Amino acid sequence: MNHRYQALDNRPLFTPFFLLMLAIAAIGAVFLVIRFVTGIGTVANLSGGYPWGIWVVYDIVVGTALACGGYALAVTVYLFNKGKYHPLIRPALATSLLGYGFAALGAFVDMGRYWNAYNMFLPWQMNTHSVMLEVGLCVATYVLVLAIEFSPTVLEWLRRQTGWQMKADAWRGRLDKMLFFFIALGILLPTMHQSSLGSFLIAMGYKVHPLWQTLHIQPLLAVLSAFTMGFAIVIFEGSLLTTGFKRHPETHLFSGLGRIIMGLISAFLVIRFAYLAIAGKLGAMFALDLGSLMFWIETALFAYPLAVLASPVKRENGRHLLFAAVSMLLAGSLYRFDAFLITYNPGPGYSYFPALPELIMTVATIATEIALYLFIIKKFPVLPREEHAAA
Repeated sequence: MNHRYQALDNRPLFTPFFLLMLAIAAIGAVFLVIRFVTGIGTVANLSGGYPWGIWVVYDIVVGTALACGGYALAVTVYLFNKGKYHPLIRPALATSLLGYGFAALGAFVDMGRYWNAYNMFLPWQMNTHSVMLEVGLCVATYVLVLAIEFSPTVLEWLRRQTGWQMKADAWRGRLDKMLFFFIALGILLPTMHQSSLGSFLIAMGYKVHPLWQTLHIQPLLAVLSAFTMGFAIVIFEGSLLTTGFKRHPETHLFSGLGRIIMGLISAFLVIRFAYLAIAGKLGAMFALDLGSLMFWIETALFAYPLAVLASPVKRENGRHLLFAAVSMLLAGSLYRFDAFLITYNPGPGYSYFPALPELIMTVATIATEIALYLFIIKKFPVLPREEHAAA
């Protein structure tokens, strides 16, 4: 039995904030019913030029990167043998499971003919040349892998809360023998589909603004930004839990992650600017249009955490780490929103702005994830015991 983790079951679940999240989720559920009953056209401003609206871009493109905490820590702990970060694994896995689970659900909601979704899993119906197929299969498989990786937490809860101690121990023993295989898959699958998101931009060609159309390095930039956002979300959620639940700060662990983030951001910026220089696109940075404005906002958001984390004093300060993590999350999210939606140009005659139901359902998705995360950490042994986190 693992005594290193605990549930916050001494804290009330139905707080005013939790009830607010449930209320927002309920409003989103109403529009979800309307979407499936009356069709996607009644709730979304999608068109032939903009077949992907805010749902796909947030759920699949941005949401999966925000859910890369489990992926980033798995690489750090298991591939590079940095076991000191192991106390952060379970909270990161919970976030990843929710993020990827809602990404898969969002993809289903966004399908015009959702009743045909099962064809994606039939070999004789697959378009093996499709990047979208790879993303869909990887996301679906990774949700299953995350559920298996998170299952020791559920088995531990069963052992504590029910009379199934022997069954839970037996299943845990079987799972431990196979877990290395699923951990390996949990590293491979996100690498594949995050790089494929970069390949989407290559396939979109001229429709992507020149500052984001970096062709053959797009997959690399997508993976680098996913890693940085994964580490940043671990710091972000850990800092909020420390403040909200008056827990012992894990600054010593976050500081180490900050050093990793610093290297990733530096690599991202150097590769991106080097490509733009080689491709002769530096002039587009100063075009005084929407694209150049968004580019410099992005760059500033990337540069701020780099400046903070370069200072050993600030890197050991919880507040500065939190601000740096927020900036990194905004930078990575904006990078993807800019490329796929804000500066995307399908040609004359097309325009897009999210309909009110699209915005409400996006906010409701976020609220539902927050409510479920609070439920999980209060009912299941997810968070490290403070004496183990500080060790």
